[in-house]
Amino acid sequence: MKTKPIPILVFISLICALAGFLGAQPPAHTLNDPTRPIYHLVSQDKRSHIADPNFAFYWKGRYHLYFIAARNPVTKERNFTHVSSTDMVNWKYHRETNFGGLSGTLFLSPDGVPTIIGKASKQITLHRPLDDQLEHWELLTEVVPTFGPGQDGKRMSEKHWDPDAWVEGNTTYILITAHPLSPKGQPALFKTTDMKTFHFVDYFLDVDVPGVARTSDIKTNDDLSCPSFFPIGNKWMMLWISHNKGCRYYLGDWRDEKFIPDYHGWMNWRKGDVDSKYGHGGDVFAPESLLAPDGRRVMWAWLFAQSKVRVSPNWQEVLSLPRELSLPEDGVLRIQPLHELEQLRYNLKTERNIRVQAGTPYRLKKISGDAMELMLTIRQGEAKRYGVKILSDSTNGKGLDVVVHPKAKILQVGVTRAPLELKEKEEIQLRIFIDRSVVEVFANDRQAVAWQHVYELGDAGICLFSEGGAMEVPEVKAWDMKAALSEVADLSPGK
Repeated sequence: MKTKPIPILVFISLICALAGFLGAQPPAHTLNDPTRPIYHLVSQDKRSHIADPNFAFYWKGRYHLYFIAARNPVTKERNFTHVSSTDMVNWKYHRETNFGGLSGTLFLSPDGVPTIIGKASKQITLHRPLDDQLEHWELLTEVVPTFGPGQDGKRMSEKHWDPDAWVEGNTTYILITAHPLSPKGQPALFKTTDMKTFHFVDYFLDVDVPGVARTSDIKTNDDLSCPSFFPIGNKWMMLWISHNKGCRYYLGDWRDEKFIPDYHGWMNWRKGDVDSKYGHGGDVFAPESLLAPDGRRVMWAWLFAQSKVRVSPNWQEVLSLPRELSLPEDGVLRIQPLHELEQLRYNLKTERNIRVQAGTPYRLKKISGDAMELMLTIRQGEAKRYGVKILSDSTNGKGLDVVVHPKAKILQVGVTRAPLELKEKEEIQLRIFIDRSVVEVFANDRQAVAWQHVYELGDAGICLFSEGGAMEVPEVKAWDMKAALSEVADLSPGK
């Protein structure tokens, strides 16, 4: 006698119930939503969307991360959602902060106290915690710029904007960047030794760098927002956004209290589908980073797709998977998925020694799914265009194409085309993280692309394809991915 298959929504509810038994019960509004990503960080609050990640910091055994929440419909306040973790994969949700604002940084002050710099009022502000859980904060001071004789602050943005801070010895440096509606504004550097007086040092950098447009048109201007400045390899990196083009970065030297960039790159190559008053755009947006205790630099970004079609009313934007950044001696930035994500893997499946003929898709026999990590190795050959279609239907149609164009030096995911230059005979290793409608692709540790894809439930096939020649695939590995666990902190009064 044949048994009836378990309906997908019932199955999902059973899985969520089991997660609740293990201490990871998600909110009720997500239980029957099969589109919601399961191992990316998505807000637990139905009213709250995830906006800019902020204040990433490791403190007393836990990683802390905050993101801008939606405005509270009762209080009208727009504070920060606060999560913490021991592994940057499974997150605990804390109470919202008692202050709001836009982007900023959490840093360790010279006296060893975690300190937030942000914009909780018209001025840049500093806050300090009242507890080791970093839940309750008090205002320390406002940052009022001080200029010495002969110093000119006229080139600063009229609106003080998105600060960053770092410490060297007993000196705290504060960077105040340029508002997107002030295209002539320059990021300015200040310093303090007492957290009371903030002395102007100079303008932070020379913005006349190839690939950077400084114009009066807010739809083309590359403004300087959401900064994160830190040493990496033998260089310093400034990670930030241009509002109309998404996540970008500089590499260069920091000396004599001046940042001298010598390389400019992007982490986003596509503007969103929706035009906005301020020219917001990009699938990878508003980066934030921290230094882990073992020396790794880890970053997140807001996957700000701006799609005209919302996938679901039960979740909106999502944060990227945590990425490890490194800069080896060759000076080429490496971007890798956080290695702790491997704890979510289970049910390994492998297929080997596959030859894909030109024009004839090859559907993997053992491997399919919409919540998995897919890793495949491709040998360069005569093919002009080759790759893998994920989330395909039973006829190998629909789906999302991940394509390598070796001669054009392009990695393409959906319609996003990112640069990827391969050495002669260099094998291509693709790590593709499929989390239902959210997909992230890492190629040879040198490129990463994020995409959001609307698909039909049940479309979970994986097909290899090649054009202009055969493709050799020595090995394909795939792991199903468990849901990242989440819990809610005790929010009782006094806790």
